[in-house]
Amino acid sequence: MVTDTTTESIKQAARELYRKFGYHKTSVNEIAKRAKVAKATIYKYFDSKEAILQVLLMDYIRQSVDDLIQNSAADIDEQKHLTNLIMKTSRLSYTVCNEFIGWDFIRESANAQDFLKKLSNELEDLLYKSFTGVSELHINDTFPARLRFLIKSSKSIVFSFA
Repeated sequence: MVTDTTTESIKQAARELYRKFGYHKTSVNEIAKRAKVAKATIYKYFDSKEAILQVLLMDYIRQSVDDLIQNSAADIDEQKHLTNLIMKTSRLSYTVCNEFIGWDFIRESANAQDFLKKLSNELEDLLYKSFTGVSELHINDTFPARLRFLIKSSKSIVFSFA
């Protein structure tokens, strides 16, 4: 389908440029040029440069957590599973900040706090799902203490700069 191809082309171009030059130093014109589409085409699929970034980040986080879930299936003991989740989550946060967002985006964007909160909530949901296999998140006192600790602390460690 043309729409999927166009969207993927725009996302790939933005991903490459954000990694190479950073979010703030990349323009919509450069993304359009790299994607071989008109600037207006970008706005047909995405509301803004920030919207492209949000889609890229959410795709990346979902894929990373899916990989984490698949790889954690081999973790028989709970302690090893918790350790692996925390380490992989920390690496994920570093990659998100370093390669996608860039520290300048975090410091300078007026919307950064809301954006990071949304990412943080998404990560919390995905961490919960990775550990329990259940998709709804309602953390309460019936959860094992380690699970509550993992979900809440991973979220705060990962996005403590928010």
